[in-house]
Amino acid sequence: MIKLQIIGNLGKDCIVKEINGKHVINFSVAHTERFKDAQGNQKERTTWVECAYWSDRTAIAPYLLKGTTVYAEGSPEADAYTNKEGQAAATLRMRVQNIQLLGGNKEGQGSGSGNVSNTGNATNTGMPAAPVVRTEPANEPAPVDDLPF
Repeated sequence: MIKLQIIGNLGKDCIVKEINGKHVINFSVAHTERFKDAQGNQKERTTWVECAYWSDRTAIAPYLLKGTTVYAEGSPEADAYTNKEGQAAATLRMRVQNIQLLGGNKEGQGSGSGNVSNTGNATNTGMPAAPVVRTEPANEPAPVDDLPF
């Protein structure tokens, strides 16, 4: 199994669709890395991941708005194509298995604050706390055994 994990900001509000009786939440996540090139010049590289979250748990959708910082993990897919300029290009897609909202409210966030804690709420916005959605079973501790050996 290959797993992709990304922390980034949503590029636009999510779109919820129903296809053949199943719900899918589509959203785009951008992750920007800052680095110095060989000459010491500051550079930025942004990677976009097109995400599809197939789940009946659509309660998180109202919180997946443009600019929201999220953590998402799932199975990656890559599509190669030729762009309008005739050059080879690729699209990175992910079938999301787990998604979490990161950081606090948008009004209180500074740019590049680095806050990666999962608060899962929208403080001071008048909205109820956002749910953390997991599709994998929780790890339960093994039962305690009373056997002496």
